[in-house]
Amino acid sequence: MNFQPTRLPEVILLTPRRFGDARGWFTETWNKRTLAQGGIGADFVQDNHSMSAEVGTLRGLHYQAPPHAQDKLVRCTRGAIWDVAVDVRRGSPRYGQWVGVDLTAEGGAQLFVPKGFLHGFVTRTPDCEVQYKCTDYYAPDADGSVAWDSLGIDWGLKAAPVLSDKDRAAPAFGDWTSPFVMEGAA
Repeated sequence: MNFQPTRLPEVILLTPRRFGDARGWFTETWNKRTLAQGGIGADFVQDNHSMSAEVGTLRGLHYQAPPHAQDKLVRCTRGAIWDVAVDVRRGSPRYGQWVGVDLTAEGGAQLFVPKGFLHGFVTRTPDCEVQYKCTDYYAPDADGSVAWDSLGIDWGLKAAPVLSDKDRAAPAFGDWTSPFVMEGAA
């Protein structure tokens, strides 16, 4: 497994090795020991899987507030997405900064998005499937979102995105108070 920090060092791009032959390929997408050796000690308890039919479907920016905050390990298993994480830990020197990466089924890379970061993605291909592991169970009372277009993120959109009602009604970043505090921050 190759671990590559992004410009937000807590957000890590992981690329599992693929072993191919005439039949196709095999890869190990998650191994607790391997991730721990790479500095990720996440204890995943839930797997999620979404399918987005249309190009330009945007899901996010989502979070689950403490005490049900989630680390996520995100991968695209069909098609291609632009995956984004935003640091929203009060007291962080990178508060409000974002990083985006292309995740494709063909490439196999995954993005580790830790607690205290908003997460969202936009689909680049039709019938796109995304799977991700979470370190806490879904808790409706802790579920939240921030407006996708309120942080200056370049989503690479050529037209208005396809949004859920929840994402359409999400508060702008400037009108929202983060429930996350950076460890060690006063």
